[in-house]
Amino acid sequence: MTTMLRTAPVVVTADLVEATVPAPESLRPWFTELGRIPTMRELADSFAHIPQAATTIVLRSQESGPREALVIGPQTRALYSHPNKPASCLRLRLAPGAARPLLGVPAALLTDRVIRLADLPGIAADLADELLELSADEVFQFLETALPQRISEDATRRAQREVLRSAIAALSAEPNVRSMRTLAYDLAVSERQLRNLFTAGIGVSPKHFARIDRLRRILTQARAIPSTQLPSNTGNYEPTTALARLAADNGYFDQSHMTADFRTLMGVPPSSFLRGTVPAPSPCRPLDRL
Repeated sequence: MTTMLRTAPVVVTADLVEATVPAPESLRPWFTELGRIPTMRELADSFAHIPQAATTIVLRSQESGPREALVIGPQTRALYSHPNKPASCLRLRLAPGAARPLLGVPAALLTDRVIRLADLPGIAADLADELLELSADEVFQFLETALPQRISEDATRRAQREVLRSAIAALSAEPNVRSMRTLAYDLAVSERQLRNLFTAGIGVSPKHFARIDRLRRILTQARAIPSTQLPSNTGNYEPTTALARLAADNGYFDQSHMTADFRTLMGVPPSSFLRGTVPAPSPCRPLDRL
C-alpha cells in the first residue's frame, strides 16, 4: 500500500513545544520528568509524535472539553496527526522499571498502546481524578505526599531498576560499541536477563531502545542542518556531506544505513522529514483495553 505524503513548512513535534522539569530526587525511582505542552491555538498542519522508549502518564485538557488521564506506552514508530481542537497536556514520564509498581502491568503490555489510567490495576489509577485537578506546579508536590503511602517494593525490584539505569546509560553513551553480550557481562547479568529486564521495565528490547535513542539524538542534531545542505526532495537516495557526517557521528556504517533506519522508524527519510514532507496525518486511534 502506498503511503500518501504531504508537505508542510515545518513538522511540529511534541518535543519542540514541550517544556520539561526533572523529577525531584524523592520521585526519581518512579519518574524522570514532567513535561508541559501549552494550549496551541494556532494548530499545526502536521503534528509528529516521534518514537519514545518510555511510558508516559498524560493529563490532557481540551478547551471547553473533558479532561483525560491516559497512559501512552513506549512508541516504536512515528505517528502523524492533525490536531482538531486546542488542548494542553502535562506528561509524567515514568522511570525505567516503574510501570509495574505504578500501573500494575509490565511495560511490554503498554507498547504502542494508549489506555485510560483509570483502567489499569496499579496504584496510579487511584490518583487519576486528583491529578487532573492539579496545575503543573502542584503535580510533583502532590506525588511526593501521595506515593509513599501507597507504594512499596523489595530489594530485588530496586536492584533491577539499578541494572536498567546502568544499561541505559551505557547504550546512550555508546550505542554501537558494546554488544549485548558484553553489556550483560559488564552488568553481571545474562543476556536473557537483560532482555527480560528491558521488556518488562521499558517495553522494548535493548537493541530497539538503542535505535530509538539514537533516532532522537539524530533529530535534535539534524534540525541544525541548513535546507541548502539537504538533498532534493525526489524520494531517491542522494548522499550529502551534512547527512553523511551526521551518520558517521552517530555510529552508522554510512548515510544509506542511517536513512534506512530513519525511514523504518519515521516513515520517511531524514531529508523529507526535515523539509516537511511526511505521511498524511492519521485519525486519532481509539483507546486500547487490556
